[in-house]
Amino acid sequence: MKSWLRERLPVAEVEAAIAHKTVPQHRYSVWYYLGGMTLFFFLVQVATGILLLLYYRPSSGEAYDSVQFIMTRVPFGWLVRSIHSWSANLMVGAAFAHMFTVIFMKAYRRPREVTWLSGVLLLFLALGFGFTGYLLPWNELSYFATRVGTDIAGVVPYVGDFMIRFLRGGPDISGATLTRFYGFHVAVLPAITTALLALHLLMVQYHGMSVPPSIEARAAREKKPVPTMPFAPHFALRDLFGWTIALALLAGLAAYLPWELGHKADPFASAPAGIQPEWYFLWTFQALKYMPAHILGIEGELVAIGVMTLGALGLVFLPFLDRNTSRSRAIVSWAAVAALAFMTLMTVLALTGGQS
Repeated sequence: MKSWLRERLPVAEVEAAIAHKTVPQHRYSVWYYLGGMTLFFFLVQVATGILLLLYYRPSSGEAYDSVQFIMTRVPFGWLVRSIHSWSANLMVGAAFAHMFTVIFMKAYRRPREVTWLSGVLLLFLALGFGFTGYLLPWNELSYFATRVGTDIAGVVPYVGDFMIRFLRGGPDISGATLTRFYGFHVAVLPAITTALLALHLLMVQYHGMSVPPSIEARAAREKKPVPTMPFAPHFALRDLFGWTIALALLAGLAAYLPWELGHKADPFASAPAGIQPEWYFLWTFQALKYMPAHILGIEGELVAIGVMTLGALGLVFLPFLDRNTSRSRAIVSWAAVAALAFMTLMTVLALTGGQS
C-alpha cells in the first residue's frame, strides 16, 4: 500500500519535510499549542455540524421542532448538539487566547504579515459563525438577541438600512432571516474559512514558529542558537496531548452542562428581560449601553461603532503599524491587556447584573 501511494503521491517529499521540520523550544513554547486547540475545536464543529444537518430544517415553522426532535428523539442527539454549542464557544475563546499570545510574542513580524492577516480574518469568521448560528434553533433568546445584534448595523450612516435588510432579508427578523443565516452558516462562511485556513496553515509551515524578540536577543547575547525540538514526534505528540485536554474539557461540559433549547420564538411577543448575546459579543453590547446619547453632537452608538471599527482595522494592520521599537512594543502589549481587561469587566458586569 505504501509503495502504491509513493508511486502516485509525493509521500517521500512530505516525509522528508516533516523529518527536517523543527520547532523553537523556550519558556514561551507552551503558547504554540493554542493554535492547534483552535483547529481541533473547528474540526469538532465541522463533524458535529454535519450530523446536525441530517435532521435540521431551516424554516421558521420547523427549525425549533427539528432541534427539539434532535435533542429528544435522535439517539445521542442532545449530546451532539451540546458538543457543537460548547465547541463553538471554546473555539472562539481559544482563538482570542491565540491572538493575544501572538501579539505579546510579536509573532506577526516580518515576514509573517500574511500569516497574521489570515489569522485575524479567521477570528472574524469565527465570530460570524457564532452570530449566524445563534439564530438557527429559533428559540426566544436567539430571536431577540439577533434582533438586537442586527439593529446595531442600522446605526451606520448611509448604509445602515441596506445592511439591516441584507442581514435580515427584510425589515424584521423572519423566516427569510433564518434561511439567510443558515446559508451563511453552512455554505458561505465554511467555504471562505476553508480557503483561509489552508493559507494560514501553509504560511505557518513555510515560515515556521516565530521566536519572541526577548528570546532572540538573549540567544544573540550568549552567541548561541535558539534550542529546537523535532516536529515529529516531539511537538506533534505534545500538540496531540493538548487536543486530548481540549476533548476532555469539551466532553465534560457537554455531558454535565448540556445546552438548553429554551422556548420557541414568538415574533409577536415582547422581548423578555435579560436578553443578551453570546459572551464574545457581550462586551460590545454593554459598551453600547454605557455610551451617552450624544458625544459632541454625534450619536453615542455611532461613536462606539466607529471606535470598534478603528480597533478592528488597527488589529488587521498591526504588522504594518508596529515599527519594531521598544515604545511600540509596550503600546501594543498594553493595548492588548487593556482590551482583554475591558472585555472581561463588561462580561462580569453583565453576568452579575451590574448596571451603571
